[in-house]
Amino acid sequence: MSASANTSPDGFPFNQEIAWEPNPEWIAESNLQAFMDAHGIDSLEALLDRAAADVGWFWDAALEDLGIEFYEDYDEIVDLSRGIQFPKWCVGGKMNIVHNCLDKWQDTERSTQDALRWEAEDGSTRSLSFRELHAEVCRCANALRSIGIGKGDAVGLYMPMTPEICIAFLAIAKVGGVILPLFSGYGPGAVATRLKGGRAKAVFTADGFARRGKAIRMKDTIDEALTECPTVEHVIVHNYQDIEVPMQKGRDHWWHDLVPAQETEATTERTSAEDTVMIIYTSGTTGRPKGAVHTHCGFPIKGAQDMYHSMDLKPGECMYWMSDMGWMMGPWLVFGTLCIGATMVFYDGAPDYPDVDRLWQLVDDHQVTHLGVSPTLIRALKAHGNEPVQRHSLETLRAVGSTGSPWDPESWKWLFNTVLKGNKPILNYSGGTEISGGILCGNFFKPLKPGAFSGPVPGMDADVVNAAGEPVRGEVGELVIRQPWIGMTRGFWEDEQRYLDSYWSRFDDLWVHGDFAAIDEDGLWYILGRSDDTIKVAGKRLGPAEVEALLNAHEQVAESAAIGVPHDVKGQELVAYAVLKPSAEASDELREELLELVTDALGKPLKPREIRFTEALPKTRNAKVMRRVIKATYLGEDPGDVSSLEDPATVEAIRQAS
Repeated sequence: MSASANTSPDGFPFNQEIAWEPNPEWIAESNLQAFMDAHGIDSLEALLDRAAADVGWFWDAALEDLGIEFYEDYDEIVDLSRGIQFPKWCVGGKMNIVHNCLDKWQDTERSTQDALRWEAEDGSTRSLSFRELHAEVCRCANALRSIGIGKGDAVGLYMPMTPEICIAFLAIAKVGGVILPLFSGYGPGAVATRLKGGRAKAVFTADGFARRGKAIRMKDTIDEALTECPTVEHVIVHNYQDIEVPMQKGRDHWWHDLVPAQETEATTERTSAEDTVMIIYTSGTTGRPKGAVHTHCGFPIKGAQDMYHSMDLKPGECMYWMSDMGWMMGPWLVFGTLCIGATMVFYDGAPDYPDVDRLWQLVDDHQVTHLGVSPTLIRALKAHGNEPVQRHSLETLRAVGSTGSPWDPESWKWLFNTVLKGNKPILNYSGGTEISGGILCGNFFKPLKPGAFSGPVPGMDADVVNAAGEPVRGEVGELVIRQPWIGMTRGFWEDEQRYLDSYWSRFDDLWVHGDFAAIDEDGLWYILGRSDDTIKVAGKRLGPAEVEALLNAHEQVAESAAIGVPHDVKGQELVAYAVLKPSAEASDELREELLELVTDALGKPLKPREIRFTEALPKTRNAKVMRRVIKATYLGEDPGDVSSLEDPATVEAIRQAS
């Protein structure tokens, strides 16, 4: 058994008490119960077993349950002739996902419902109904066609979270193009690498955006990046902040000149179900970015199915998931909500600006039923106490989803008790860009403990295995997937071998996701961090999440990060960084107290080399702590690609930690 399986004082993640029990009425009224009833399945466990035994049956049934429409029906739900590493789905089918997001709703009552509610940091708001969004997407599609963009052309999206990025996103897919989403905080080098890699023909951008009241320029970044991207022929610029920017004649077009004058009807390209709709580049820890390839019948269907079955998002309800369109949760939010007939919320701003209650204000003002956050954000908001939450009713909330990093029990309990008032579930959610959503998720059917997942999303044949590939329970192992699913990436763009090496090289016909996971005595699941972040001290494996859970439970610590650094005898030693709450002061006494806390819990062999106090941790925009950057900085090495960091200045904060 690994060290992290049994050494915490409370046995985290094991031996915890159940915090939430399902509500039988909510189960009876759920989308998933209706699906099981329609197929004569009497329990969630029976559904998971049947879905794993017959993936074709399950995804055929899921497409029907979601009401996905095809121009021409598929001949075969899945073709596994190249092995489970390279499935083909909806073989022979013709469909465009934009038909299912917008077109099919136009002659229904759904057409007058809000599809998108948007708010800017300065308080400006805008709403678009399904009918209005459809008209704007048609205008944008016609604009793209007018400059020669059509089927198979890749188009970059380097914009803030405004209605225009949603419109452009859908318009690219509508004309049969390939969406290349780019994180709005990328610098020129990162933008150029991805646009070149995807051979983009055009790119959407903005003059800039505001963050904490300060204007951030974007067009300048695109101009610099495009000096290395000869394939880009057109740049469409949204004048969002009234920043004066240079415009290159013949290449650059103002959105307000090109798009609004177009007709409000446009033909949706009849694509094949397996035509590429999107390439999302992920940074990874080493090497060049990986372009995950996704199709019309893949990523959007998986995202919608996760929302509909596990999260129980219903038509007419409202989801706000904090993300940038450059991360998978942005496209996931757009495709999933619209396919279901639900409403999405975009917020372009900092979640604690101009006051720390901004997130809770957004929930009330936009009547959010499903809120998506990260444990990292909750740790930061928790430091301000309960009062900012209590200014708002939050009555519309049915559940809070979480993704991005593992939980510590104290932060989970704060969210559960303070925000959800101890009676609504936290839908912990974990998967990735290559998954098109979740491997594991909370649901309304199973009890929950702090930090736990209910289990696999229906349709995901997940397991936890040891180093020999054997299933394990009650201890920490590798998260794997045994069967293909419809949202599985179709590989890495122009790099098939790297895709195989990344996920299929460890065990025969097992997708190894790279996360440490565990299943406890009650069948609840936990993600304990990336397995490549594992700290190995004198042969003992230690997950960073366990150390961080201990430190974060201290009343003076807001958040923390643990890394392993080289040691001549032990192999590695533990080092931790702690961000203190505003009311706390760094001192040698506090440092010693934290050292003793970790040592008492984990044992003397796992005593940290040191604990350093820092002002901030380097995180991506979707709030993943970049431990590899922390480790490299600690060791005085090059931190590598930091283009995905929300704030590159946090690297200097690690350097200055004491």
